[in-house]
This record gives sequence, C-alpha cells and structure tokens, in this order.
Amino acid sequence: MNKIFSSAADALKGAVHDGQLIAVGGFGLCGIPEALIDALRNTGVKNLTAISNNAGVDGFGLGKLLETRQIKKMISSYVGENKEFERQYLAGELELEFTPQGTLAERLRAGGAGIPAFFTKTGVGTLVAEGKETREFDGETYVMERSLLPELALIKADVADTAGNLRFRYTARNFNPAVAMAGKLCIVEVEKIVPVGQLHPDDVHLPGIYVHRIVLNATPEKRIEKRTVTTQGA
Repeated sequence: MNKIFSSAADALKGAVHDGQLIAVGGFGLCGIPEALIDALRNTGVKNLTAISNNAGVDGFGLGKLLETRQIKKMISSYVGENKEFERQYLAGELELEFTPQGTLAERLRAGGAGIPAFFTKTGVGTLVAEGKETREFDGETYVMERSLLPELALIKADVADTAGNLRFRYTARNFNPAVAMAGKLCIVEVEKIVPVGQLHPDDVHLPGIYVHRIVLNATPEKRIEKRTVTTQGA
C-alpha cells in the first residue's frame, strides 16, 4: 500500500467534510503540520470541531482557519496567543471546550488505546467539571472525562519511512503521537522520507500502523511564536 501523496491537497482528498471532528498536532507553533493546515483551509470545509492544544496564532497555524470561520468549536487547553480566537469566543461566535492540558493529552491517549473514559482529580470543583460525572475513590473526588476519537488526525514529524514509521524532532513531538493514535485516519507531514529499514528501530517514535497518508514538506516555515532577544553586552 502506497502511503505517499504528492501534495497536502492530494492527501486530504476524500478525507475531509463539513462538520468533521479533527485533531491537529503541535504545541504553540512547534510541530504543527503547516502545509496540511493550509490545504485544509483551501478545501473550504466548514463547521469543524478542532482538537488542539491551542489554536496557533493570528494568521498562522489553526489561526488561519479561525480567520476564515471554518472552525465552529475548539477543544483546547491554551488560547492566550490568538486575539481572533479571543474575539470570536467572547462574541459568542466560537464554542470552546476548555480542557486542562494533561487531561487533553490523556483524552487523546485513551482514545487511541480504546479506553472510552477515565477519572481524574484535575478540574474537580471548577468549571471544567460542570455537567460531568464525579465519583469518590479512597475518599477523594474525581471527575470522569471521555476519550477523544477524531475522524481525522493531522500531524507533523521530522522523518518518515515509506511504511509510515515516524521519527519526531525533540520537543516537536509534543501532542503529535497521541493525536495520530486517536485519529481514525492519520495524515502526516514530514520533512524527509526514507526507505524502509533506514530508520533504526530504536529511532521509531510512532509505528507506521497508525499512519495512513504521508506528504513531504521539505521546507516548512517553522515560524517562531515568541522571539526574545538581548542587546549585545547586556
């Protein structure tokens, strides 16, 4: 089975539709599938529910899909770097399921592991727990969280072999493996594709069984979210 597609647009063909639940890897702008996000914007699909640690920034990453109003709901843990996100949410134009960061990661991991729900202490007694089942274990209160099973997972890796085995680069791994494992269909954007056998088994961070389509983007922009510099001699 050939998993390699000639472009991000081709990789998305037949995989996207209005009203879809999608998950996108990355943390801030680190490890986001830039080309796949651009291609998703260009499809014109709308009313998406997007699972992502955050929503990029204004004009980049998922921020592009917010600007085109293609996302109706975000399931996120941090939204502080996107003014358009803030504006839409405060205006009642965007739904938000705010989820603590560790809980979000575990909801994705649980989905990929076939676990429908789990209990956690995180969020007990806060808005996060409103409307959710709670239960006591050993005298402590826990809230039940449902796992996440997106129809489509868009992720970024450094290297893929032709079978879809992936290697991530340092902190760019972040949410990407969990997103890939949870998604029913996973499309990965990579900077390099190598033959099967070239990746050492110990260097495989995600097995190819979780990856269905691969697209090459050898020169991503890799925009820096916040650049901090010091003056010479400081």
